Amino acid sequence: MKHHTESFLRLLASEPAVLVQVASTQGSVPREAGTWMAVFAQALVGTIGGGHLEHQAIAQARAKLQAGGGDGTGAELPVRFALGPALGQCCGGVVYLSFEWVSASDVPALAQRLDYGLAPVALFGGGHVGHALAQVLAPLPFALTWIDSRDDVFPDTLAAQVVCEYSEPVQAAVHGLAPQSRVLIMSFSHAEDLDVLMACLQRQREKADLPYIGLIGSKTKWATFRHRLEARGFTAAELAHVTCPIGVPGISGKEPEVIAVAVAAQLLQTLNAA
Repeated sequence: MKHHTESFLRLLASEPAVLVQVASTQGSVPREAGTWMAVFAQALVGTIGGGHLEHQAIAQARAKLQAGGGDGTGAELPVRFALGPALGQCCGGVVYLSFEWVSASDVPALAQRLDYGLAPVALFGGGHVGHALAQVLAPLPFALTWIDSRDDVFPDTLAAQVVCEYSEPVQAAVHGLAPQSRVLIMSFSHAEDLDVLMACLQRQREKADLPYIGLIGSKTKWATFRHRLEARGFTAAELAHVTCPIGVPGISGKEPEVIAVAVAAQLLQTLNAA
């Protein structure tokens, strides 16, 4: 996760660590390949799944750290861990862990390596729900671009992976979105929402590179928008790509924080689907 990466690199700037990473897996395991944990002399950042596997990995990493590993050889061959009775875990699968001694000189390369794969999200709207969403998404595997036609709506302090963008007209920002962006539309007006939505549908028609387009609002709002979009030539198949209302079903609260959690959960589902 992004906040783990920031904590890791901040600590790494002042002391070395051993980066423990899931290199590959077989069968049922607690975490997938690419998951990592940074082991310092007195601190830990991240997790590879907990339990005896993690306890043994920490011990092995600290032994490597104490021995000193700054020999320029990088990561050693992955070590095999069977998740059976010997480790007190009943998953039954196999995890291969790499152990890599890293220091301050590795910070730039690690910043790129560990942030690779963050899914881009474009959030249109700096209202109450937008603010709540920006906070909820911060520790999740997303790189957020937060867009509004008003330049005074963004907070002074933001997580490092949040980029604020002023755009007037607001829909002009759609053209420059990163490919594979998940788009959330929740501006201060229905007119802006419709303009952004039309721009997204037009881009999807031309490039098909927006895997999720979510519009905040009720079923009544979507029925009105659907009628207007059909009048502008968008087909039923194109409109089926829009999610409205947004958020995982079954959560009825209307508080901004509740909506933000439901929407974030739905975005995570799109990652699993991909």
